[in-house]
Amino acid sequence: MSTTTETKTTTTTGEKLAGRVALVTGGNRGIGAAICRSLASQGAAVAAGYSSNKEGAEAFLEDLLKSGAEGSIHQGNIGSAEDCRRVVGEVVERYGQLDILVNNAGITIDKPVLKMDDEDWNKVLAVNLSGAFFMSKAVLPNMVERDYGRIVNISSIIGQRGNIGQANYAASKSGLFGLTMTMAREAAKQC
Repeated sequence: MSTTTETKTTTTTGEKLAGRVALVTGGNRGIGAAICRSLASQGAAVAAGYSSNKEGAEAFLEDLLKSGAEGSIHQGNIGSAEDCRRVVGEVVERYGQLDILVNNAGITIDKPVLKMDDEDWNKVLAVNLSGAFFMSKAVLPNMVERDYGRIVNISSIIGQRGNIGQANYAASKSGLFGLTMTMAREAAKQC
């Protein structure tokens, strides 16, 4: 497990998220990379989480820094509570705070229910649902202590309507709806 951190600071007054720090899981490619770029364009320092493609993550970070943003990359297994706590700790240690968490990391292993084995089920739920829980649980104490924080969980329409060959994915994304609503109620009582 390793962390690569580099920064390039250019704060422009009037940036909506200036002074804020965001952590985006699965942040070095696809939707996660787009979310990171958007947050950075609004002035946030961005910590992008990734699982295994270190070269890709480093290339993403280089591109982000060239745009004038402040950022870092953090490697970990989103399905591991310990890794989630470690990554959150790294971000808080590096930036002194963590204001925004975007639980974006997700995978699919598509098979009909009758052909889906236990590992297919468990792996998708570990990444898509348990990872969001582990990351949120790790960031909430810092957010409650600072009386500020935003957690965004990326779900899917498949979580509402299901899809053939995606029982594991649908269950994980549907679970995010309940997790999000429950955490919102609980966190509101803390503030």
